[in-house]
Amino acid sequence: MALAKSVVLDHPEIMPDKRRIRLAVALIYFCMGLCFSSWASRIPDIKTALNLNDAMFGTILFALPVGQFLMMPISGKLVTRYGSPRILTFSLPAYGICLVNVGFVEAGWQLAIALFLFGLAGNLCNIAINTQGIAVEKLYNRSIMASFHGGWSLAGFTGALIGLVMINLRMEPHWHFIIVVLLVWTIVLMNHRYLVPTTTDVRKELPRRKFFTKPDRLLFLLGVIGFCSMASEGAMFDWSGLYFKDVVKAPASLVILGYTSFMIMMAAGRFLADTIVSKIGRKKLMQICGVMISGGLFTAVLFPYLVPSTIAFMVVGLGVSSIVPSVYSAAGRHPDVPPGIALATVSSVSFLGFLMGPPLIGYIAELAGLRYSFALIGIFGLGIAFLVRHVPVLKN
Repeated sequence: MALAKSVVLDHPEIMPDKRRIRLAVALIYFCMGLCFSSWASRIPDIKTALNLNDAMFGTILFALPVGQFLMMPISGKLVTRYGSPRILTFSLPAYGICLVNVGFVEAGWQLAIALFLFGLAGNLCNIAINTQGIAVEKLYNRSIMASFHGGWSLAGFTGALIGLVMINLRMEPHWHFIIVVLLVWTIVLMNHRYLVPTTTDVRKELPRRKFFTKPDRLLFLLGVIGFCSMASEGAMFDWSGLYFKDVVKAPASLVILGYTSFMIMMAAGRFLADTIVSKIGRKKLMQICGVMISGGLFTAVLFPYLVPSTIAFMVVGLGVSSIVPSVYSAAGRHPDVPPGIALATVSSVSFLGFLMGPPLIGYIAELAGLRYSFALIGIFGLGIAFLVRHVPVLKN
């Protein structure tokens, strides 16, 4: 089988601009995170404005991941065929338009459609920007993917802070989103020309594949590792506040402490991960991270008190910080599959964890209590540590 080769900027005259290329890609990651966190910061306002109860709103929210999931196979083919720079130049502004549409909704069904479109555009951006991250990693010939994801996490704090300011100024969500989108478009306009070409002619370099084929074993294993990590992330995003409220019995002013400590350490871990990979290797780091996820969650279950649980959630944040960036980086180095398609395949399996993790916790919590659900998610970390041993592309 002929290997699919991506075009990477490797000409001597371009090499001095490596840092500018890396900055451009990091800023695009930041823009994506800013769009998503801006929406998240106004969820309570939008829910109240539409007068939706919890069940109705929860059902509507499911439209966003459905859009993301349905777009995954299409995103991989588009990015592979047309290149991630061209796709990003189109999809990121479209992502912003979809965000603004969310701010203008006046009924629940309109919100469902707007979130579905937001999910479609978001997944197209996700596959394209991670393909860019892989290309820049090849340009640097060392691990830098985690720092890009750190930029996304940093945008989460920035978006939350901007949202807090807009709420205090009593600004309507659509005006808030328009301001954010104008900023995003400005950043894209200033940086798109520095993106790395990644076009692959699939028709010439890869044989035509059937629609239903046996999944590649390597990509499937990477997807399962990503599934375990994203299930843990989803649990922390959606349930950490309730865990501190109902199990830890934290004061109302400190209920958010668990989520905040998790997010801070996840962002910090992503900025540190690339340096650690260069010293101990990707496989060993991921094994350590898997143990940290389990150790942190089990600690919170066994010692459900304010200080131990806060420290435990910090450990979980460090644990999940490196898994998904490492999985994406490894998928991009698959010898026989173009990065865009490899990323879409791995993302399809991984994202199921983000979809299934939070509901799974809810079902188990209803039957046996929230502590038992967190203990079950803790097992996923041990699964990561075990599975990493069987993935050869994680050797460095």
